[in-house]
Amino acid sequence: MGDDIGNSDDSDDYVVAIDVRLRDIDFMGHVNNATYATYLEEARQMYFRDVVGVSLVDVGTVLANLEIDYVRPIEADADVTVALRVPDLGTSSLPMEYEIRADGNRAATARTVQVLVDQETGHSKPIPDDWRARIAAAGSDDRND
Repeated sequence: MGDDIGNSDDSDDYVVAIDVRLRDIDFMGHVNNATYATYLEEARQMYFRDVVGVSLVDVGTVLANLEIDYVRPIEADADVTVALRVPDLGTSSLPMEYEIRADGNRAATARTVQVLVDQETGHSKPIPDDWRARIAAAGSDDRND
């Protein structure tokens, strides 16, 4: 996980606010650990909409990998944000690095890998050039592996 994600001087991060819902809270008064993945999904969906210009409902992507490192619990009344960036692009894979923050403090770091797939064949397909350009314009690197 890159330590640069979420630094206040890193203007390349895409940051979204997340609403903590009552159903997110476990019996200890913290956000349930499984809910962190939902927060990542919400941030990813907004990134695709705002930066890439597509809805995840309309394109074929699959989540190939998910890693979460928990740092501290998120309290029920915390202001939660998720910062994310795309560190590099593969031919068909789109890795993302995240920092979940509670009241401005790191609560977790995470990494996902989305793979673009052809919805008819189920096979991976290359990331379109226009997606690459939009991601690069948003400040993320655009390198092939």
